[in-house]
Amino acid sequence: MHPTNGHGGPGSGPRETPPHDSGDPNGPTAPRPRQTGRPLPGRAPESRRDPARDAPGESPRLKHGPRSGAEGARTPSADGDPDRTRRTTPPRRSSREPRPRPEARPPYASPGAGPYVPPSYPPPGPPLAPYTAPSSPAGPYHGPHGGPHGGPHGGQPPFPPPKSDTAGSIVWALAPILTCGAATPFTIGWAAAKLRSTMLAISAALYGLGMIAFVAAVAGDGSDMLELLGMLGSGGSWIGGFVHSLIIRKRVFSSSETPNDYAIAAAQQRRQLRQQARELAENDPALARELRIGRPDLPRTYDDGGLVDVNHAPAEVIAGLPGMNGQLARRVVEARVEMGGFVSAEDVSIALDLPPRLTADLVELTIYLP
Repeated sequence: MHPTNGHGGPGSGPRETPPHDSGDPNGPTAPRPRQTGRPLPGRAPESRRDPARDAPGESPRLKHGPRSGAEGARTPSADGDPDRTRRTTPPRRSSREPRPRPEARPPYASPGAGPYVPPSYPPPGPPLAPYTAPSSPAGPYHGPHGGPHGGPHGGQPPFPPPKSDTAGSIVWALAPILTCGAATPFTIGWAAAKLRSTMLAISAALYGLGMIAFVAAVAGDGSDMLELLGMLGSGGSWIGGFVHSLIIRKRVFSSSETPNDYAIAAAQQRRQLRQQARELAENDPALARELRIGRPDLPRTYDDGGLVDVNHAPAEVIAGLPGMNGQLARRVVEARVEMGGFVSAEDVSIALDLPPRLTADLVELTIYLP
């Protein structure tokens, strides 16, 4: 039973007043008055404040109306006093800044690796030197052995091959044995006339006497002496003539041309080759360039007879022409660059004011491909 009422129920006695609601402003449980602090640094002085904003009993926040949302919502205090309100704290925003995005890595980079380092490749080697034909000398081009006209590979100018009569020489050597010696006087006599040999002329006469003795023995009356002479003459012309022919065959059929004859034949042959190359260049200039006609400084297989293409050959090759030197060759190269090329030997002579005697050599040994 409750001590204050006879029913013993709660709330039946006098209601107790909370200590802070006793009405005593100086009571021990009275709320502490709010102290007015010093103005914060940087705040406007009292004289410059807006009196409308500092009017007592009017909150500056309420002047513009309550704020919407959770920030401006006010709730009564726990003791029910409407004047004492507390402001609900809005949800705090996270002060943590957004995590920076990871650094972009190039493709194919392994996770956890550092900054992308491009793969290292071996440094390129030194640039290749331009191709130089092995036959091209370092100095001015003078052709093989000091001559101005090299062959297709810069070697010795090809001489015409010697006339080969191997089959005829074999038939000539076998004639005595094939005719039973009857042709021996004639074959040896021909060799004596060709070689202008007296000994061969005497041998041809003896072979002839032997054959006469043989014919006399066959047509005679059967004398033993005549038959012996006929047999010796026939055997000598037959067997002896064959052996003799084998011995002198190389000398009889060897070339009788002198070195000068070979030189003349070679010059004539090269002139013919140059003429053929010119005709080919006139009919098909592209094919002539592919065959490298007029370019003895380049490797090639076509023999043009020693022509020089003045429109494309280097100065070293032009300097090897008859009457030319290094200075004139450089002038030719400079002039063809300025003029865009020449069309004939006369054009070169006029452009460079060359001596008239050089024009004939240029006509014979030069070509002018576009």
